[in-house]
Amino acid sequence: MVGTADPDGPLLREFKQVHAVIRRDLGKVRALAAAVVDGAAPAAIRRDVGELKTNSLLFQLRVNCLQACGFVHFHHRGEDALLFPSVRAAAPDLGPIVDRLEKDHRLVSDMLDDVEAATEAATADAAVTDDVLASRRRLIDALEVLAGHLFEHLDFEEKALAPVINSWKRWPFYA
Repeated sequence: MVGTADPDGPLLREFKQVHAVIRRDLGKVRALAAAVVDGAAPAAIRRDVGELKTNSLLFQLRVNCLQACGFVHFHHRGEDALLFPSVRAAAPDLGPIVDRLEKDHRLVSDMLDDVEAATEAATADAAVTDDVLASRRRLIDALEVLAGHLFEHLDFEEKALAPVINSWKRWPFYA
C-alpha cells in the first residue's frame, strides 16, 4: 500500500503524467489559437512553437491542434480497451464510476471532432474575411468547451481511480 507521505504510487504518477501532457498540449493549442485570432506578431508565435519546422502559422496551429486531439482520442481508446476492464475486474464497486468515465470519453470524442472540424475550417488557405475570422472564433470556442470538460474529466478520473491504481504493482493489462 502507498504510504501517507506519498499518496501517489508509481502507476498513479505515470497515469497523472500522461494527463499532464494532455493538459499542457491543450493549453498550448488554446494559447496559439487565441494568439492567431488576436493578431499576434508571427515572430512571437513562431517563438512559442519553435519546435515546429514550418513557417506557416496556420499550419502550426493545424498540426498542433490535430496532434493534440489525436493523442486524446488514442489515450481514451486505450483506457476504454485496457484500463477500464482491469478496473472493473479489480474493483467491481467502481462500475458506476467507470460507466461515467466511458460516457465522458464519448462526449470528449464528440468535442474533439468539433475541434478538428473547426481547425480544418480555421486553417484553410483563404483570404482573411469575416467568414474566416468566424471560423477561427469557432475554433477558440470549441477549444474552450473541450478544455472545460476534459480538464474536469481528467481530475475526476485521477481521484476516482487512484485507490485501485495505487493497489497495483504493475499495469495488469501488460501481464
